Amino acid sequence: MRHGSRPFRRVYALTLTGGAALLASAAPPAATTSVEVTVTDLRNDKGVVRACLTTVAKGWPNSCKAYEKVIPSGSKLQFTFTDIPPGRYAIALLHDENNNGKADLALGMMPKEGFGFSRDAKVRMGPPKFTSAAFDVSSQKVSQTIRMRYMF
Repeated sequence: MRHGSRPFRRVYALTLTGGAALLASAAPPAATTSVEVTVTDLRNDKGVVRACLTTVAKGWPNSCKAYEKVIPSGSKLQFTFTDIPPGRYAIALLHDENNNGKADLALGMMPKEGFGFSRDAKVRMGPPKFTSAAFDVSSQKVSQTIRMRYMF
């Protein structure tokens, strides 16, 4: 049999293909982590705090297209988003004092209930841009402290 014959090539190719498939199936899953949130300056313990953690800038903070939580309100609040893959995220909070599932507005545009954003993003003539509130999540646990603000 000549060196480089076809039967040898087929066996070699099968061995490489099978080895690659075995390595691919043994690849570790993508690392996830947790994002721990501490909420301060809640004015009362009425209702709930609605939290949104998202990577989607379009429509933020009015629409949440990722992780949502509803937590009973308290004087100091702490909660955790778990199994979060790496990426760039922003958090928006609403202190829904009457628990009606929406932000109540005065004069049709100013929130009557509390709100807060990651990185303590400033509010000027409307909610902050996603980029102002965004932070990076990698494989390490992340902590954010968010101060609630009230207009009235």
